[in-house]
Amino acid sequence: MSANPITGAARTAVARMLEARSVALVGASARPGSVGERMMLELLEGGFDGDVYPVNPRYGELFGRRCLPSLADLPQPVDLVLLGVANAFLEEQLSAAVAAGAASAVIFASGHEEPRAGVPPLTDRLATIARGAGMALCGGNCMGFLNLERNLRACGFFEPPGLRPGPIGFVTHSGSVFSAVLHNTRELRFNCVVSAGQEFTTTTADYLDYLIGLDSTRVVGLFLETVRDPAGFRAALDRARARDVPVVVLKVGREARARELVAAHSGALAGEDGAYEALFAAHGVLRVDTLDEMMDTLALFAASRRAGPGGLAAIHDSGGERALFVDAAATAGVRFAEVGPATRARLAEALEPGLPPENPVDAWGTGRDADAIYIACMRALLDDPDTAALAFVVDLTTEEDPATGYVAMARTVYAETDAPMAMLANLASAIDRNDARRLAEAGIPVLEGTASGLAAFRHLFAYRDARTRPPLRPPAPVDPAILGHWRHRLANGQPLTELEALALLADYGVPTVAAAAAGDADEAVAVAERLGFPVAVKTAAPGVLHKSDIDGVRLGLPDEAAVRAAHADLASRLGPRVTVAAMAPAGVELALGLVRDSQFGPLVLVAAGGVLVEVLRDRRLALPPLDEERATALLDRLATRPLLDGIRGRPPADVAAVAAALVRLSRLALDLGEHLDALDVNPLIAGPGGCVAVDALALPRAAAAH
Repeated sequence: MSANPITGAARTAVARMLEARSVALVGASARPGSVGERMMLELLEGGFDGDVYPVNPRYGELFGRRCLPSLADLPQPVDLVLLGVANAFLEEQLSAAVAAGAASAVIFASGHEEPRAGVPPLTDRLATIARGAGMALCGGNCMGFLNLERNLRACGFFEPPGLRPGPIGFVTHSGSVFSAVLHNTRELRFNCVVSAGQEFTTTTADYLDYLIGLDSTRVVGLFLETVRDPAGFRAALDRARARDVPVVVLKVGREARARELVAAHSGALAGEDGAYEALFAAHGVLRVDTLDEMMDTLALFAASRRAGPGGLAAIHDSGGERALFVDAAATAGVRFAEVGPATRARLAEALEPGLPPENPVDAWGTGRDADAIYIACMRALLDDPDTAALAFVVDLTTEEDPATGYVAMARTVYAETDAPMAMLANLASAIDRNDARRLAEAGIPVLEGTASGLAAFRHLFAYRDARTRPPLRPPAPVDPAILGHWRHRLANGQPLTELEALALLADYGVPTVAAAAAGDADEAVAVAERLGFPVAVKTAAPGVLHKSDIDGVRLGLPDEAAVRAAHADLASRLGPRVTVAAMAPAGVELALGLVRDSQFGPLVLVAAGGVLVEVLRDRRLALPPLDEERATALLDRLATRPLLDGIRGRPPADVAAVAAALVRLSRLALDLGEHLDALDVNPLIAGPGGCVAVDALALPRAAAAH
């Protein structure tokens, strides 16, 4: 399905849908339990005070309102039509809605139809009808939407009554998640929740753009299966950043299928999910792995308190749970605040004897004067310059005296500070909901799990770090003659030889090993003598992508005899053409790469390299361009990154040189990414004196497709 770009007209249609003041309900019914009845009940019992037009020729009146025989009988064009009809009637009724001048529609049904020869699928026909009329279309196969600020429930299924609006916007491709979010019992409140379904026309990008424009939106959550409008989605994320609205995403389907492009290591490593990894990193999107993590993260951001410099401070009432928290924080990658001597002195003064004055703090001793002790400790922690946020970690079991317990302590301290602060319970099922409600009424986030709560704080700090990054400094362009040459060369679609691929890298400023071609043993020896022993000899047989897979590489050849023996072996099995290359200095083997994603364009990859590149699968991806700071940050996210610092007496590698190579590769991606399906640099050897590309594989688009 083609993309649906966010235009001014589309935004107007989306706003008229989500803020409708007049609604027609096709298929409205009095039959108990039917979608038609539930559409009416949700709209009316939800407090909608706009114009309501039930449409069903079987009734003269429904719920005290005149029921119209058809949409043609509407007295005026409406903002929104709810199509509570089966698939067989969708095309007819959507066409009628267009004829009646409706601005938008919701389709609950799936749009499934048995294929018919020569007839486009029903889903395509519905999309064509809506696009032709400039109509916003929610669905199909969706639950509809609730705009709680407008008392507008465009839904054909039961949702809890009495929901109050709040600062969270939410869009989901899953109808079950739509209901689960609305049925939450933890006082999370939403301004607008949309079940986007299959997105026949209107996409998540449109909904996100709308939600970001609401003054009430403090954070947006997205449950995504895919992005159908990449350009519009990126534009909406840019707008979210400009307005300081965090976007939290749970993207599913990362293991749905293998990437088709597996001829290059870069394509295999990028996988189905690589583009989203790069997209989210580039735009500061906060990616979560579970719905519990999503809810805790939304709760923390909904408080609209931003973290300053530093780490997490935590206060506990249990030594054992404190140890649990410390272990979990290490796993989550959350740094604790390094509190200073003055803070430790204040803690020591407040704590009972025997309790160490350190962060995280176990403040429970005998229980005597607990209120004063906890409040004094929290004040001390929050005053420390390295404290960016505070977690009050207790299990929120039912308190005997709410006036003097943990809830009262938290409310007292929270009112005194502007720093992020949350109650964090280790066991969700033990939380007293009345206590949690009192905390929520004071604006205090309640995080309902050790791992999910710590993840929420990690996202809080990640959002801070993303917003404080300096503006991107794009890499310098190459000489126009170089750019023109490689565009012309890649345009013919013929595979590049290894030497051509190395030349391409060198022209873009990536250091490469000295190498030359040889057609027989004498030429191989001559090249080796010119380069200087030891050398590597590799097959240059046409069509061979991964030479080591076919035993086509000989390394560290010390003299003429070794070169001749290596050539004889390779020639007997793979043909006489070889590449002779100088041996690179010893170092850490990395892999760099470029792969073109069909939705988001070229991606830059860095990974642990060598023959185990696809076994270790330690890789990170980014959208170009990169600068030195962002390239270094990309390297720092590798699990094997410590190898670059030197281990077991080995000297550290020149990390800045590797980052510079990544920056230059990102320039290549910008210039030539649309002409390449993949580019592998494996290995790139990083040592104390810099880095050098030893082997390279480049696949032009036509060659990869072939």
